[in-house]
Amino acid sequence: MLENDALVDVSFLGDARALHAPRTAAAKKVCRQLRSYFANPRHSFRVSLTLSGTAFQQRVWRALRRIPAGRTLSYGALARKLATSARAVGNACRANPIPIVIPCHRVVAANGAGGFMGKRSGSALRLKHRLLEHEHAG
Repeated sequence: MLENDALVDVSFLGDARALHAPRTAAAKKVCRQLRSYFANPRHSFRVSLTLSGTAFQQRVWRALRRIPAGRTLSYGALARKLATSARAVGNACRANPIPIVIPCHRVVAANGAGGFMGKRSGSALRLKHRLLEHEHAG
């Protein structure tokens, strides 16, 4: 979703949802950027973002954008870099409104994938695995 030509939210639609062509130049740019990422996982997003979150969440989200494609970092390792707790990092990841562009999928548990979009199983976790596989293959 865009507000004032800035990306504020990325939502994953179910298979039954009809897709609509982007109508504005900003929406077309976001779509091009996402297509570029799926063609080349090393793609660096260049879109305007408007992030609504606490100062702490925004600090975590900035750190997430510094994790390169094809790499992962554990919640604990990121927490140590930010002088906080792994649980706090996980909560900030869960609140991330712009997954993929802000790559919370690159943060994993010490003993597995961890969660994604507030879920620890099901379609959200399968999506996290697909995104990580996509980035490792690229």
